[in-house]
Amino acid sequence: MNDADLACALAREAGELLLRLQRDSGLEGKALGKLGDGIASDFLMAQLARMRPEDGVLCEETLDSAARLAKSRVWIVDPLDGTREYGEGWDDWAVHVALAIDGHPTIGAVALPALGLVHHSDAACCTADDAAPLRLLVSRTRPSPDAVATAERLGATMVPMGSAGAKAPTNFPRNDLVAACVETGTGYVDLCGEPNWMHDIIARHDAAAKASGARIVLSCGFDSIPFDLGVWTVQQAAKAKFGEPAPRVKGRVRKMQGTFSGGTAASLKATMAAAATNPGVLDLMKNPFSLTPGFEGPRQPSGNKPMVDEALGEGMWVAPFVMAAINTRNVHRSNFLLQHAYGTDFVYDEMLITGPGEKGEAIANAVAGDKARGSDQGPKPGEGPSKEERDAGFYDLLFIGEGPKGERIDCVVTGDKDPGYGSTSKMIAETARCLVEDVAGDGGIWTPGALMGQVLADRLQAKAGLTFRCG
Repeated sequence: MNDADLACALAREAGELLLRLQRDSGLEGKALGKLGDGIASDFLMAQLARMRPEDGVLCEETLDSAARLAKSRVWIVDPLDGTREYGEGWDDWAVHVALAIDGHPTIGAVALPALGLVHHSDAACCTADDAAPLRLLVSRTRPSPDAVATAERLGATMVPMGSAGAKAPTNFPRNDLVAACVETGTGYVDLCGEPNWMHDIIARHDAAAKASGARIVLSCGFDSIPFDLGVWTVQQAAKAKFGEPAPRVKGRVRKMQGTFSGGTAASLKATMAAAATNPGVLDLMKNPFSLTPGFEGPRQPSGNKPMVDEALGEGMWVAPFVMAAINTRNVHRSNFLLQHAYGTDFVYDEMLITGPGEKGEAIANAVAGDKARGSDQGPKPGEGPSKEERDAGFYDLLFIGEGPKGERIDCVVTGDKDPGYGSTSKMIAETARCLVEDVAGDGGIWTPGALMGQVLADRLQAKAGLTFRCG
């Protein structure tokens, strides 16, 4: 068996071994990941010792040996790349087997066992349209110099993508990356949900991004795409029905099933900590127009106390919605970027529907008093819902547009999967593709709704499990 065939065979067989272990062991999570790492490592090391006994091996899961430095041929192995994803039942984990000869990578195979695929260096896995611009997805927080250099050499567009669990502790790398994208005119998508950070990015980089052509698109997950596009959708319907935009829109969360991640909780705690020590941050958090520099609109509902909302039915209670602090700011920024297409007198708020009567009131008060997400008792970064919880998640959002003469139009936005993980991962991926493949536009610090509008809504309906309906 030649080296290329051996690399493919080892990657495939190790992947099959891991699939059997995943299916039959009864384990999950960290325990399954740790066991899988060890078993796949033992298998690959044993097979290479048997079939290529004179070669050196560098394996992520075993102690290195100085003896390999004297070898001309060295196999480089990662038995299980994506240990967490494997343990949680996701598809995006892999087995890597490569061969370097005299210090130069020569052969490589990457098995994606859950997808039934093995990519290898001696056969192209796909073909590309020669006329299409090259795209290179890179880590949002840790783009390697090699990736940046490769993109520059190939004239490729880099599309950084973010991580929900890592977004809180990576502010400094994120700042550097945004600055680099602005300087080089590179597109960027992010999952950020911190108004104070976004305000700073707009102040620092908006003018430079406009000059370089860099399209920097923030808040591309559950905060705030369903809300940003929900308002955009209801306003298009209002213009068609009333001949003008609705000056008042209510965003109401009818149903939602999902668990907040440790990264989201850490973001909230970091923001609150900054507000506690910096009065300027607190002022930004209180200001619904903190992302619309130079424009202050009309007084907005606070949304911070339980109340009865008769627009939903008699005696229907609503409670504060935890994501409103960022979503409302993004909606107002979209209006600002769209040259006030919703009007300079536009009023918007978001709240969570808890139900009618005494029971609805009790739930609303309990929601308003819940401080767990910002406390030390919440999930830690890296922690979050299980695969079963993610798959069972969903959300159902109502947007009520009230016309200038008292008319009303309702629009509903729904999404499958857990809002913060399953749905968010699909949204940011499709937003990145939309940015590169579907829309043009000037540089600047954008919201998804203002830059992509209906084009993004159509893509999300076709590929990401969202629906947008008015009636």
